[in-house]
Amino acid sequence: MSEPVVTPHRVAPFPTPGERPADLPDLVGRLARRDPEVAAVHERTPDGLVTVTRGELWQRVRALAEDLREHGIVPGDAVAVWLPNWTEALVWQCAVAARGGHVVGINTRYGIEEATHVLARARPRLVALAPDFHGLDLVGRLRAAIEGSGVLPEVALVRGEGSTPDVGKAVWTPARTDGPEPERSDPAALAVAFTTSGSTGLPKLAAHTTAGVLSHGVAGAAALGLREGDVVLGALPLSGVFGYNAVVAGLAAGAAVLLEPVFDADDVLDDMAAVGVTHLASGDDLVLRLVQACRARRRDLSAWRWWGVADFQGRSRELAAWLAEEFGVVTAGVYGSSEVFALTSTWPDSEPAPARWAGGGRVVHPGIEVRAADPVTDEVREPGVEGELQFRGPNVVDGYLGSEPRDAQRSGAGPVPDVWTADGWFRSGDLGVTVDEGAFVYVCRMGDALRLRGFLVDPAEIEVRLAAHPAVHTAKVVGVEGPDGGTVAVGFVTLDGAGQPGDLRAWCAEVLAPFKVPAAVHVLDAMPTTSGTNGLKIRAEELRRMAREAEPRSARAGTRTAP
Repeated sequence: MSEPVVTPHRVAPFPTPGERPADLPDLVGRLARRDPEVAAVHERTPDGLVTVTRGELWQRVRALAEDLREHGIVPGDAVAVWLPNWTEALVWQCAVAARGGHVVGINTRYGIEEATHVLARARPRLVALAPDFHGLDLVGRLRAAIEGSGVLPEVALVRGEGSTPDVGKAVWTPARTDGPEPERSDPAALAVAFTTSGSTGLPKLAAHTTAGVLSHGVAGAAALGLREGDVVLGALPLSGVFGYNAVVAGLAAGAAVLLEPVFDADDVLDDMAAVGVTHLASGDDLVLRLVQACRARRRDLSAWRWWGVADFQGRSRELAAWLAEEFGVVTAGVYGSSEVFALTSTWPDSEPAPARWAGGGRVVHPGIEVRAADPVTDEVREPGVEGELQFRGPNVVDGYLGSEPRDAQRSGAGPVPDVWTADGWFRSGDLGVTVDEGAFVYVCRMGDALRLRGFLVDPAEIEVRLAAHPAVHTAKVVGVEGPDGGTVAVGFVTLDGAGQPGDLRAWCAEVLAPFKVPAAVHVLDAMPTTSGTNGLKIRAEELRRMAREAEPRSARAGTRTAP
């Protein structure tokens, strides 16, 4: 990577504390008072695009906040929001905040086990449910989750007119059309909780305060260069940190957001062209589908200026190059997680490609601190030396629902969990290097790094080479124990069309050091994936299992079809 250009991010849209919103409803109210007729939300519906103005959004927030007051929601209450990317999902975020409560988003893809776990951890007083969305039996899933968790919430039906399901403590439908302006909530109160990836079991619920959400949204708006008149694509679920932070940054800038309840690449492209989407933050999996659809039928995406990319499937570099050539899109790597927010960092536009496409970047808020440290001793590493990325600042998780509060854990009242260092830094579990103060490069998850012949190797280096082969569609590399007890790299690929892969080990050997050449490369019909709130991720642990079952008999093999 070239030496990054140290360029400060742009000035935030609320430059002085007196101008900054007090909470999420105050943000919407300020926008409505500034110009109530400006579009706040564009939403894809079965009947086409529907636009909601700032004034209409603020009216709906006030109405729902009053409904919640009448139904007994008080400060500190958890409200589970099991909705797709409808405008109501945004309204619920703001209205619950107006009551001093916090939202726990539940992905509409969640099954009974995951929903049961969320209810048991969050113990919500109320669940907002879309009973008739997309043919999904969310009522049945909620009924089973209530039985399994022992939690009995009220249930508010959203777009469920005529539905009277027997579920929960009581069932009601928000019907109010307006309400008084709500009182300001406590900025130190929890506002939202996100499920973690759950890579080591069922997910935790990482909760953040109102102050953290707002400061990060304002800073993110500035870092992304958002301004009034821009449009942010909200194709990722608002229940996830990636989708949530991008939409909040859009609102903080006075931009509009385009919400897509169901991801259909052709529909999304049509909508992007219709409303002039300027900004998108997502994994490469989502944009790969958009690019494939755009190649099949061209749209005018000339308004698109910025793509913040998380490299989930190893395709970000080729996609970034294509978007730059076709539409002039500036692509920048980003970094984030449920615990430290998405869009925690990104590279400034002045950083040249391809270095700008790497994960990491410059933190978006001056209060965010980052360091690379020895994962065992927490000794701080010098710039350029790999270590565990650790964070401190207003973006960092304020507590895990269903667990002891962070303040108790860090004050000695309870055990300090592994995610906190003795001096109060959050352990991300990610490997990276700092560039200078506030800027870093993400390498990989610490568990995914490969120790090959004594060298620490980022599997992405091998994946990029495999993906560069004309016949390869997607590539993933994992490490397993080889015949001699050391770690060997094993590659998995899916093919693009009718192309023939040939010997992919020989292809790698043309440019990679010998110890980086995978011991075997297996061809799959499809990658094992998991669909989370932030995008489609390849299940590395499943690939490791497949690699172990294939070794050692294929340790010296070339390109094979995996069993």
